[in-house]
Amino acid sequence: MKRIIVTLISMVVAVSGSFAQPSLKFSGYLQSQYQYGQEDAALKIGTANEHKGESFNRFGIRRGRIKLTAVDGIYSSVIQADLTEKGLGLKDAYLNVKDPWFGTLQVRGGVFDRPFGNEISYSSSRRESPERSTIFQTLFPEERDMGAMLVLQPAKTSAWNFLKLEAGLFAGNGIKQEIDSRRDFIGHLSAKTTKENFSFGGGISLYSGSVYQGTENVYRMKDGGFVVETDAGNKGSFAKREYFGADVQFSVETLAGFTSLRAEYLTGRQPGTLGSSKSPNAAALPTADTYLRDFSGFYVILVQDLGKLPFSIVFKYDYYDPNMDISGDDVGLGGTSKADLFSNTFGFGGLWKISNSFRLQAFYEVNGNETTVNLADRTGDIKDNVFTLRLQYKF
Repeated sequence: MKRIIVTLISMVVAVSGSFAQPSLKFSGYLQSQYQYGQEDAALKIGTANEHKGESFNRFGIRRGRIKLTAVDGIYSSVIQADLTEKGLGLKDAYLNVKDPWFGTLQVRGGVFDRPFGNEISYSSSRRESPERSTIFQTLFPEERDMGAMLVLQPAKTSAWNFLKLEAGLFAGNGIKQEIDSRRDFIGHLSAKTTKENFSFGGGISLYSGSVYQGTENVYRMKDGGFVVETDAGNKGSFAKREYFGADVQFSVETLAGFTSLRAEYLTGRQPGTLGSSKSPNAAALPTADTYLRDFSGFYVILVQDLGKLPFSIVFKYDYYDPNMDISGDDVGLGGTSKADLFSNTFGFGGLWKISNSFRLQAFYEVNGNETTVNLADRTGDIKDNVFTLRLQYKF
């Protein structure tokens, strides 16, 4: 992987170097983190709990990003890598070309953020909660994908500059290598207006794609349970993957300080497996039976600065229901499993902006789950609350 990163950086410099004196910029950030979790928690750093039935804690590097940006007029390219104790990984690698005539169009190709909603593109270095919402982590693992995208936004001198359209075709497998010849469409239409101390924006998103079916068995919900459709033609065909989203952002600055409120709602159909509704993110074709589920989910986050002080308080709630066609004690019957139970998280914490470069974050997440009498490990709420303490340096 190190050789790949070095090669990609060389390519960026080489491509930019073929034009007149590109501008090069290094940037990045480091997030050093401590986490404490209850006995069933899934922490983002370190290994799994070594003592089942007991709480545990871990130190680690959550993110160690190094980003190289080369700009030469209308041309630009970006390489971003992530370095932690777990190893070295690629995050971004793309080329971008701007329209030289009207300044309204951009074309981008490579590996970059999927243009769906607001939370995906909201940088981890700015985000006021430690992680993205459960629904985004499930449907969009690693946030990025490989593909090509058009960005259309009227020039700043235009009365229509508040509108922005992002749309593209993607591999649909995250940052892993492509595994099939199908393309997924992702589009986001947004609008934003900004005044002296007030900002309001929103958008709608569409994901229209597919997932490879690894066997002849496809399960669909009917009358409160999964019903199998077995057909030799199912294997090698594709199940529809479709999401709809709506997002809104509001901020205002008053004597009480800067207030920011963001929310997002998603619904659609997700092909998964018996035990998971997570999107594909592996360098191999699926080999498990396909389960089709209609899902919904949302998050709301409120950030309030404390006047002119360098402190902010944060409240966040997110909810994800992987299967809207069944609930409660019906789960566990008709071929359903714990993958069909909803989950929610209420988080609260604070930020200390020590300087322009340093930031300290403390956040506690109360994780809840739907229960059912039919699954032994889900008859009550599992103990998986998490406390995060993170020091970030950004350069």
